[in-house]
Amino acid sequence: MDLLSHPGDGTADAADTPLDGAVAAVLREVAAMLQRLARDPAFDDAIDLMSLQLDDDARARLRRRLGRGEVDATLDLGGCTRIRETAYAGAWWVWRDDADERTQFEQIVVARVPALLRTHPEDVAAAARRLAVELDAAPGRTETP
Repeated sequence: MDLLSHPGDGTADAADTPLDGAVAAVLREVAAMLQRLARDPAFDDAIDLMSLQLDDDARARLRRRLGRGEVDATLDLGGCTRIRETAYAGAWWVWRDDADERTQFEQIVVARVPALLRTHPEDVAAAARRLAVELDAAPGRTETP
């Protein structure tokens, strides 16, 4: 994986990052989406960065401007999917690379938690059943009130 091609790896101070038309437009959209999220905690939307005409330099400026937050998750879903919080709570940089480390999708997601990180209700129900069965079958099992 080319770390320089992904969010939050820039070293320049965000305040020093120049804002041109494309970068400024994306940042304005992110700001508007964050305002909606602040009003509606269920809000969840994304900007498809691959559909925009951003060259590598503009993408790097956008990464630097958004910065890096505290959360960085890697998912193994038939390729490497990364979900990285930006310095702005609720704004996430999400991308997926194939086995040859080519980016398949790249988005800025604005949500409390990106959908890819949410556990499906069916999976939770199955996990609850499985753990209950395992506990019932455990040697030395004791009853709890």
